[in-house]
Amino acid sequence: MFVSAVWLWPAVLNVVNRVLQVRIQGWDAPTARDLLFVAGDWLLYALVTPIIFWISGRWPVVKSRLRERVLIHVAWALLFCVVWAVGGKVLELLLTLVLSPGQLRDAIAAAGSGLFKTVSMNVAGWILITLPFGVVVYATVAGMAHAINYFTEARERELQMARLSEQLASARFSALQAQLNPHFLFNTLNTIAVFVRDGDRTGAVQIVEQLSDVLRRTLRRHQSHEVALSEELELIRQYLAIEHARFPDRLGFTIEAADPLSAAAVPGFAVQHLVENAIKHGIARREEAGQLAIVARRDHDTLVITVVDDGPGLSKGEMPAGHGLENTRERLKALYGAAASLELHNGAAGGVIATLRLPYREVAVEMSDDEQ
Repeated sequence: MFVSAVWLWPAVLNVVNRVLQVRIQGWDAPTARDLLFVAGDWLLYALVTPIIFWISGRWPVVKSRLRERVLIHVAWALLFCVVWAVGGKVLELLLTLVLSPGQLRDAIAAAGSGLFKTVSMNVAGWILITLPFGVVVYATVAGMAHAINYFTEARERELQMARLSEQLASARFSALQAQLNPHFLFNTLNTIAVFVRDGDRTGAVQIVEQLSDVLRRTLRRHQSHEVALSEELELIRQYLAIEHARFPDRLGFTIEAADPLSAAAVPGFAVQHLVENAIKHGIARREEAGQLAIVARRDHDTLVITVVDDGPGLSKGEMPAGHGLENTRERLKALYGAAASLELHNGAAGGVIATLRLPYREVAVEMSDDEQ
């Protein structure tokens, strides 16, 4: 609305310019029709400016699609030149009809049978006259739209990153709480004690190493918003291995992810939250053994991660609360906007399927202590 109002300025200047030219050149005083036309011709662009802003938002000129978007805007610029020129002629006709009907009748009578040809030539000539300047005006308005959108998005991005940092801290705290809370540690240490009493030194050593790896990987994670998929899955493997050691007959799991996806970027702890929810709200509610499947695949430019359990599933309208799902959705929105999503629904054969979709991109894979 504000940008549309800016067109009042050139409209007023054009009227002033016309009046001054008349006085300097000694021409006849301009009529009301003349002044309304030179002002109204500019104000026509005020009507189409919001549309140009919408077009710029719908097809922004970005580096990845530069040629395609430039051609789209060139086509729109030519179209708007035609619209501007035709609109100007329609405005001139209406003003003449209202303020100088006699002049209009004389012009129609003078044209006679060639009226259509005269009008067509007049409109076509006006289009050609306004075409170069009209393209420049369109490019200026589209440039303003891009600049405003850029600064608006930059400011919004800054606010989102601030919220994201806070959410990441909350996510890290939740993950630490999940791995470090006394209940988790007590159960793990109790399992180690059982192995020792039973003389299973190999099992005891193995679970101690797994617990150590879980704690080390969790505590050493930096403040980056994203980690490599391989790092996230390795942390999940160790976490599930401990849970499996505690309940070997209650929990089975599989993790499928092709090696080329190792460097794919995922929000830290996002997949782990889904795994914890699947265990606590799905498999833990079964009386018999349960299975958990984690699958990562690439679908063109999208990374798709699914966490599937064979628990009782979600009743109508049910949604696990207090386990970071909404936090994860907020982080996805801040990081990727509408390009990412997290959906939960019941599987056809029972259980719950959590599907995480992310724009595919890669980050550096951190080396473990053993690899350094």
